[in-house]
Amino acid sequence: MPSYKAPLRDIQFVINEVLDTENLYQGLKGYEEATPDLMNAIIEEGAKFAENVLSPLNQSGDEEGCVWSEEGVKTPAGFPEAYKQYVDNGWPSLSAEPEFGGQDMPSMLGIVINELAGTANWSWLMYPGLSHGCIKTLEAHGSPEQKQQYLPKLVSGNWTGTMCLTESHCGSDLGLLRTKAEPQADGSYAITGTKIFISAGEHDMSDNIVHIVIARMPDAPEGTKGISLFVVPKFNVNEDGSIGDRNSVHCASIEKKMGIKASATCVMNFDSAKGYLIGEPNRGLNMMFTFMNTARIGTAIQGLAHAELAYQGSLEYARERLAMRSLTGPKNPDGPADPIIVHPDVRRMLLTQKSIAEGSRAMLYYLAQLGDIVERGDEESAKKADDLMALLTPIAKAFVTEAGLEAANHGIQIYGGHGFIREWGMEQIARDARIATLYEGTTGIQALDLIGRKVLGSGGKLLMGFTEMMGEFVAENDDEAYAEFTAPLTKYKDEWLTMSLEVGGKAMENPDEAGAASVDYLMYSGYVALAYFWAQMAVVAHKKIAEGEGDTAFYEAKLMTARFYFQRILPRTMSHKESLLSGAENLMDMPEAMFAF
Repeated sequence: MPSYKAPLRDIQFVINEVLDTENLYQGLKGYEEATPDLMNAIIEEGAKFAENVLSPLNQSGDEEGCVWSEEGVKTPAGFPEAYKQYVDNGWPSLSAEPEFGGQDMPSMLGIVINELAGTANWSWLMYPGLSHGCIKTLEAHGSPEQKQQYLPKLVSGNWTGTMCLTESHCGSDLGLLRTKAEPQADGSYAITGTKIFISAGEHDMSDNIVHIVIARMPDAPEGTKGISLFVVPKFNVNEDGSIGDRNSVHCASIEKKMGIKASATCVMNFDSAKGYLIGEPNRGLNMMFTFMNTARIGTAIQGLAHAELAYQGSLEYARERLAMRSLTGPKNPDGPADPIIVHPDVRRMLLTQKSIAEGSRAMLYYLAQLGDIVERGDEESAKKADDLMALLTPIAKAFVTEAGLEAANHGIQIYGGHGFIREWGMEQIARDARIATLYEGTTGIQALDLIGRKVLGSGGKLLMGFTEMMGEFVAENDDEAYAEFTAPLTKYKDEWLTMSLEVGGKAMENPDEAGAASVDYLMYSGYVALAYFWAQMAVVAHKKIAEGEGDTAFYEAKLMTARFYFQRILPRTMSHKESLLSGAENLMDMPEAMFAF
């Protein structure tokens, strides 16, 4: 398994030079203390924790896995101790509200720390990772009593949180859920049902686990309109905030999985467990989107994390592994062969990994910034940021995880046969990465959300908000020096809009047209969105080189990677365009019986 080294220079480049974080946070109420110096210091400490504590547990955790018993779930050796250190160092409270013990730092900083921890050890991060969504849900929708009862311990990290949505018969179709919530005389509800695929549903790392659960109350409307939201603790909580008796919620089993084996994926049984309604009845799904959108951005970070880790391991191996000679003559004449990094195809894979990781980092940090603007900006800027988040969240979740999986697979390929062997760690990265395209809404689900609700459902308004921003960027950088990036960006921006209109027109006559186009449309959108962020990075690098400021080699490498992305990766959009415009007939015409032939 590659030893993780935090890419601090690139992180600082994105935060400080591309996204101009200092000016943004000085203008957002409550974030004035989030100066570059303070954030850099926090990030550097996060890097040390990720490199020195979490990374050494990554492969051993995968090999040991979790162990279920009737008493509970035992996590791999070192996991509880690492979590205690995480809590003692105050990491869980970084981006939470100060009223309940939070440090009130920007969410973007929390995303950076999650990238560091997740790249070092994604399975471990899943235990504290879902707590953030639990905290955000209670902050936004919980009653004052619920906030006081649960948030201090969740914010401190002494307790962790989960999201309990899925049931075995319904998957992503939450309108089919059967979990019941029966009202009780004391104002609580008896929650009965079984939830599956519950990450960190049971473990030995915290004193209590707070489950956010969707269930259906008696006489609730059918479908998603009848879903309510409840908080259900593993241990009931006394009025003074102390832990009381055990609630009737138990882990029936843990799944045997392809990857993320050190993360407990639980089947949870609720047997008239005591729960408490969050917000209004039958409004649960609306409130759950607070948790789901947080989780989707967190899952997008997984795509970035595995691209980065695969790239680091691949680069080290490619520099050291000797095989064959360069096509243009020996580059290592004193050795028996040249390092494989001299071969064009190996460089193609390395640059693909590099361009995915660095482009995704810029896009996801920007998305996190938008979340901070939604929370702390004025009404106009918050609305604009919210619209951009609505469009970009499904793109980020689906596209970045698909691209991260591709990068992980390239890692195996670069190692050759050794990539298939466990000791090198590359096959674990690929196994761990595979789930990211599935949970928190599959790529297909995200694609339907993008094209159906966000683009066509808004009448194109959300898309035009983003493309107008792209146009403004091009206009502000109308310089021949940047034309190799800005000119293609303009072309793709216009094509994206025209293509959306064409798909929308077809979908008005036949709704299957939207579904048939959806995944290709999302991938097209992802490549173009990433191009926008690569263009921004290229322009900054150009300016820094012209000014003779900073590390010229770093900026030159950034320009070369941007050029690779525009010339080698962005043209993939052409095949997606042809495919999505081919229509629904080639998918829907075949009778179901003929699939057997």
